[in-house]
Amino acid sequence: MEALLRDKALLYVTGKGGVGRTTVAATLGLAAAAQGRRTIVCEVAEQDRVSRAFARHGVKGDEEIELARDLWAITIDPEAALHEWLSKQLGGGPAGRLVGHSHAFHHFVAAAPGAKELITIAKVWELAQLERWDRHNRTYDLVIVDAPASGHGTAMLTAPRTFGEIARVGPIRRQATKVADMLSDPARTGYVAVALPEEMPVNETIELEARLEDAVGLGLDAIVVNGVWPERFSAADVRRLREASNANGVVRAALTGHARAKAQRAQIRRLRGKTDAAVSTLPFLFEADVGLPGYERLASELEL
Repeated sequence: MEALLRDKALLYVTGKGGVGRTTVAATLGLAAAAQGRRTIVCEVAEQDRVSRAFARHGVKGDEEIELARDLWAITIDPEAALHEWLSKQLGGGPAGRLVGHSHAFHHFVAAAPGAKELITIAKVWELAQLERWDRHNRTYDLVIVDAPASGHGTAMLTAPRTFGEIARVGPIRRQATKVADMLSDPARTGYVAVALPEEMPVNETIELEARLEDAVGLGLDAIVVNGVWPERFSAADVRRLREASNANGVVRAALTGHARAKAQRAQIRRLRGKTDAAVSTLPFLFEADVGLPGYERLASELEL
């Protein structure tokens, strides 16, 4: 994991819905920033959960907002990204404004399968460049994408190649090709899956690796297993708890927690046996809301 945070320009974080992708993306962002890398975490589903977790409320979604030292966040607005790209392609003059405000053009973009995904992933690509579309914008060492759930997330990765083949020539073709090249470049881009230590999320993570190979020609670089319960008792402790003649609700709860932790570790072993990717774990946080202190704790416990 340390090499990913140190060497890559882009990390794409995906996984089954409900496994904590945003939590892991923010944790990776803090860990990278702690290493001195200027990092931005991108949310692509207009959720704005990362900035809210860091108590940054009331900001415009497509702003690049500072969360902590060397760490920023952005929620990508496809429409704003489209206007920015058109301004770059058409020079920001009357032609760009005319096309950018054309209802027919926006209806086309909304209706074209994969167009929104292409615009979004193109903005991700732009954030990772040493020369931005707007040269006054800051540059970043690392872009971390809080991607959609694995099915939609994989479709977003295939959009540039699909549109490049359809367009054949012109600026869309050139832009799509640049994005596709970066997504399939192992020197610049890494893929991180997030899973829970449960049977179904583990199964989907194993299947995701094959789908990722089909989409971009690369496999998973790392898997983060989120929400791992602590192992509080040794085998001897468990034996004594089971033998207790005055077992009460507390003892039963302790045995239930132990059984859950044991089952989780069996799933983690199965995942490690079925994939070549490095597998790290993050502990389960019992707090209802994970704020900055929680993310800092997770970043400190991330297995680098």
